[in-house]
Order: sequence, then structure tokens, then C-alpha cells
Amino acid sequence: MTYDTVVFDNDGVLVGRTRFDVLREATQETFAQFDVTDPDADHVENMTVGATPDIVDDVCGAYDLDPETFWRACDRTSSLAQQEEARAGRKTPYDDVKTLDDLDIAKGIVSSNQQETVDFLLDHFDAYGSFDAAYGREATVESLDLRKPNPHYLERALADLDAESALFVGDNESDVRAAENAGIDSAFIRRPHRRDWDLNVWPTWEIDSLDDLHAICGA
Repeated sequence: MTYDTVVFDNDGVLVGRTRFDVLREATQETFAQFDVTDPDADHVENMTVGATPDIVDDVCGAYDLDPETFWRACDRTSSLAQQEEARAGRKTPYDDVKTLDDLDIAKGIVSSNQQETVDFLLDHFDAYGSFDAAYGREATVESLDLRKPNPHYLERALADLDAESALFVGDNESDVRAAENAGIDSAFIRRPHRRDWDLNVWPTWEIDSLDDLHAICGA
């Protein structure tokens, strides 16, 4: 099998993941911006990872906050925290990302992280090389329903890239399911944080390094 297009998840695939405590502190800072100085710990947890529109509505309702306004601020604060992690050298690209420069096919990025964060990382790190499309989430509550495994952003990237035979590379089960929902093949990368992970999905490929894509893509 050969592919004319490869699309990548970002965090945990191209660049290291952000520590949870950094994201949690960003959420706490957002509450403080709205004069909520002692938010419920469960509310902070739920708004940091895995938030849905219903969760945002419920949590904001508990503090009489406008959900859209609060979430836009939360996304912005989280993005700025991740940018600082990158500037400080605590969030960096994986060493094998540079091997993608020799992969002579269309390449894209689809992330459930903020578009602002994706754009910053692409501009900040020379190691990223060239990508022909890069999608993250808009800073809206509605975008939470468009995260993987919803194929919304993946399908937008595939359309931009004029993909005929595409592969999506990720480090989460939601990435594999997003590829399935988009009708394309998937590759699950066994980064250190996924080395012993028991999968409940069946990717087309399992790889240990991005360098493995040269054989898979026939390049």
C-alpha cells in the first residue's frame, strides 16, 4: 500500500504533550480572571481535559458565567501556557520529525488543540518543516463537538490536500476512530507514553517512529 497524503495528530506525535499540571493551572487562572478564586476541584478537572458543551454549560452555570465568553478565555489562557512551555524548552518536537522532510508527499496536521497553539508551534519550531494544511480547534464551545473522533477537521485537511489515498498518524484511540470515520487508513505511533498501551481499536499500522512511514508510504 502506498499513500499520496499523510496527516498527523500534533501533540504526542510531532511534539511532546503538555504536562497536565500546566493545563490545570491555566484553567485555574481562567477562573481567577472571572473572579472565581476557589472553584470546585472537579470543575477545574472537567474543564481542563475532556470538556464538552454540556460540561461547559453546567460548570459556567454554577458560577453564573457566560459559557462562550468563559471558554474563549480558557482556550486563550491554555494556548498561552503551552506557548510558554515551548519557549522554555519543555515542549519540543520529537527528534524523528525532521525525517519527514524526506517524505515527498502531501503532509498535514489535524489537532484537537487550539488553532492558535498549532499555528504558534509551526512558526516557533524549524524542525516542523513544511506542512500543506494545519487544523486545530476554533476557540468556541461548539468546536468541542468537532474534536476527534469526529472527522470534521480531518476531512477539511484531506480536501485541502486533494488526497486520494491518505493515512492519519496518531497516538490516541480517537485518532484511529477519526480515520475510520473519514474512510482512510490509520497508523498508531508507540511513543514512550503509549509503549505499553492496550488498544481497543485496530489501526491499519502500528509504528515506533515516524521514520517507519518511509517504508509504509513507498518513499
